[in-house]
Parts: sequence; structure tokens; C-alpha cells
Amino acid sequence: MTGRLFVALLVVTLVFRFWLAAAFPITGDEAYFIWWGWKPDWGFYDHPPMIGWLFSALMAVGDAEWWLRLPAILQPAVLALAVYWALPRLFSGVGEERRWWTATLVLLAPVNVWNVFITTDAPLAWFSVFSGLAWIRASRDDAPRWYLLAGVLLAGAVLSKYFAAILGFAYLVDVLRRRTPGAWTGLAIAYACTLPALALMAWWNSGNCWPNYMFNFVNRHGDAGWSIRTPLLYAVTLVYVLGPPVLWLAWRERADRRPASADLSLPVALSTLAWLPFLLFAVLSLVKQIGLHWVLSFVPFTLIWLALRLNPVSLRRLGLFFAGFATLHIAGILIVSRMPLETWQKTRLYDGIVLSFEHQAIARELQPYRKDWVLAMDGYSNAVTLGYNLRQYVIVFGEASSHARHDDLVTDFRTLAGRNILILRKSEPKLDDYRKYFREVGVDSFEIRGARFWRVKGEGFDYPAYRDGVLAGARRKYYAIPAWLPQTACYMCDRYFPGEACRR
Repeated sequence: MTGRLFVALLVVTLVFRFWLAAAFPITGDEAYFIWWGWKPDWGFYDHPPMIGWLFSALMAVGDAEWWLRLPAILQPAVLALAVYWALPRLFSGVGEERRWWTATLVLLAPVNVWNVFITTDAPLAWFSVFSGLAWIRASRDDAPRWYLLAGVLLAGAVLSKYFAAILGFAYLVDVLRRRTPGAWTGLAIAYACTLPALALMAWWNSGNCWPNYMFNFVNRHGDAGWSIRTPLLYAVTLVYVLGPPVLWLAWRERADRRPASADLSLPVALSTLAWLPFLLFAVLSLVKQIGLHWVLSFVPFTLIWLALRLNPVSLRRLGLFFAGFATLHIAGILIVSRMPLETWQKTRLYDGIVLSFEHQAIARELQPYRKDWVLAMDGYSNAVTLGYNLRQYVIVFGEASSHARHDDLVTDFRTLAGRNILILRKSEPKLDDYRKYFREVGVDSFEIRGARFWRVKGEGFDYPAYRDGVLAGARRKYYAIPAWLPQTACYMCDRYFPGEACRR
């Protein structure tokens, strides 16, 4: 009965996720990474290259929304089936009923119901979960071949996102808890597998202004600081991503180190992978807001840990709760999808919603300019979203934010000297902000579904003025690279300020 229920839930959630992926327009983060796939490289501005490589492979076949999201669509189903298959191979004494309910929890973890969006966390989850399962298997008998597999998959996680370091640290803590010669050897094998990936990223960053370091450790933390709000937000996030009853059940089971059945044998590694990452995020939340998607790679381990400790009745009740909670998610999203766009007209997000959902109308307004004008927007998310929908790269005009710096890699403003540039904006512009960069500037506006957009039309782009007025400021603000980091090249200084190093 439990197996049939799992299959039914699998089919329903897959159908829903395919529909959602086809119906919902590409988001800003997705569009940003899609452009990485259109111009693949050994590295990219703010993350390791795996997501760009993934999109590049997908776009060799097509670029429809549902196709590009296919790895995310299938992920919960594949991970749930992998957990079902792996459980008796990792933990002796796991019964069939418990395997199905554990797989159901992984399948229906709240975010897994609706999250069809591709970000760096999607490949990170693939590599992290499979690496963690291989590590747990290796910890049973210190088998080198399983440590090797865990290390190879950990290297894939490293090439996906820097949060892979949390998984690597969890492996270290697990070895410190076990302290066997085989465990230390296994850790050395796993870490050695990541060295080529780390070397690749160091090589690419040294020749490209160290953007991964500057973004992740310097430029994006202007809002960081001690706060009571961010830990509270993290607590709410944790309750949601794990499912509301999970933390309470985990607290109830905390004192009992024994599994639900005397036949079960649980390695120490599972508890380390289940809880250490969330403890580290809790510490980080004291000074930084934790993104909901940051924690997703570690949720399956927590659900496995709990499922193996609950008695059969409690586990069944938890599985049924997850099924009911998933039903509420699906029903809510279906209801919202039937509402007209104007429902959200009074929110500050409305113009962005229109930009995404009404991209064909936006394209018609821009059509007269697409051949002879360079298209631009004043922020990276809007620019790459518009560019994906137009299938034409849209540059970022102005300094924008730290998130817009990948455009510094792609756009060479020297080549635009004298060109006409149209900047699409969601807010009314101040023409004085543009007159100093063009021979002549005009502006008009248009309205779509109650949202107004402005077209700033700059004729005769003055590159030297833009270099001194915008690029010089961006260089000082975002490219103050520490002297201890070796550089072989830096596109920002090499292009616009030859002979001047980008240094702090």
C-alpha cells in the first residue's frame, strides 16, 4: 500500500512540476545563469562554473523554459528513489515500509513540491546528496572505493557552489568523531579529489580579477552585521524547508540515540550530515540573512535521520502530513495562477511581474530599436530576463549593484563608442543622469497591463565620459582586490585603465 501511495504522489508531483515549469516565466537568477550557458567558460563572476556548463549542455538541445528546468523538475523524484534504493545498503535492518515513507518525506519536503527553478543550488544538491550517501556507506567499513566516489562527487559540488565547503567540513567532523585510521585515509582520498576543481577555480579567478572571492567575501556583505531579525528569519526558514513537525519530532527524539528498531544500525556519519550544516547556518544567521535555497542540499539527510528514529505510527503520520501539506501547496499555486496579473498591481513587484509575464508585449515596444540600437537596462536581473525573452543580450547601463558585475566580463564599452543605446527602465529617469554620456538624449514611455516603462534613448555614446563617470567608480567599489591575491590579468583594469592595477 505504501509503495502504491508513493508512486501516486510521484506522478502527481511530477505532472504539477512539469506544468509549473512550462507556465512560469524564467526568473532573473535563471536568466543570469542561462547567459553563462550561452557563453560557456571555465568560470563565471560569482559562482563556480557547473551551472553554466549544465545550461550549455541543455541549450545544445533547446532553450524552452521546461527543458532548461528539467534537472530541477526531476530532482526530488530522483533523490527520493535514490534514498529508497540506498537505505538497505547503508543501514542494516531497514524494512520496506520504512523505506517507502522515508522516500516520501524526501519527495514531498515542502520546497521540493514547487521549486522547479534552476540555480546553482540545483547541481549542488545533486552532487551533495549523492556524495553524502557515498560517504555514509564508506563510513560503515572505511572502504576506499566509497571514499573515492564521495570525493569525486564532492568535487562536483565544489564546482557547483562554495557551500560545498560545508559538506567537506562535515566530513572532517565525522572523522574527528570516529578517529579511525581508515577514516583519516578516506578523508585524505576525498579531499584529494577536490584539488583539481579548486585549482581550476584559482587559475580562472587569477586571470579574471578574482570575482568569486570579491563577490562572495567582500562585495555582497554590505548589509552584514549583528541582528536579531536574521536568526529569527532563519528559524522560520528552517521550520518551513524541513516541514513544520520535523524540528519538534527531532527534539523529542534527541535524547534517544537508538534507532526505531533494534535491527537498525546507524553510522555516526548520518547525524553529522543531518545537523552540522544547519548549525553552521545558524551561526552565520547572526550576521547574515540565510537564503531559503541555501539549505536545500542538506534537507534529505535530516529527513533520513528522523525517519530512521521514529516508530512506525509516528513515521506514517509524518508522511501523511507531508502529503497533505503538499496538496495545500499545489492547490494554492493553482488558485494564484488563475488570478489576473492586475491582482498584484499595488505591490512594488508588479512592474517586474509584467516584465516577465508580458515579455511579448515588451518585445513589440522594443522591436523598432533592436536592429540599430544597443539595448540596455539599469539592473542585472531585469537585463538578463529581458535578454532571455528577446534571445538577445541586454547590457547593464550604469553602475548597478555587485550582482551586475558579470556584465563587466561580457560587455566592452570601448566598442560601443558613438553607438545609440536604448535603456529600458521601470522607474522614471532623471535625464541629467544620462546627458553627460550621450550627444543627445530623449525619453518616452509606454504602459502594459497598468505598469509603466520608460525608454531612455541616448544617441552618440561618449565612452570616455562613461569610463570616468561610471566605470572608474565601479572599479574603486568592486575591484579593490587584496594585494595578497596573485593576478595574471584583470578585465576591468586591462580594458579601461591600462597600466593601473586593480588593487586595494
